[in-house]
Amino acid sequence: MSSPLLDVWEAASASPFHPTVGKQSQLPLGFFLLAISFLLAGVFGLNRSFRNLSLLAVPASLAFGFGAVYMICAVGVYV
Repeated sequence: MSSPLLDVWEAASASPFHPTVGKQSQLPLGFFLLAISFLLAGVFGLNRSFRNLSLLAVPASLAFGFGAVYMICAVGVYV
């Protein structure tokens, strides 16, 4: 008797998962994103306006979020 889960398992074994960002490049990418986020947040802090909110603050927060996750994964703490 074949179960659907076993069929999915067998089909997945033929095509292994390859991440977009490899393990060797997670640390430099995470450091770069965090550095960019602090730079953008600093510029936004010096010159706050509604226009700069979308130009600086939103990309800074996105870069900080992704950079933090990449740095956490690069040092071996998986989330």
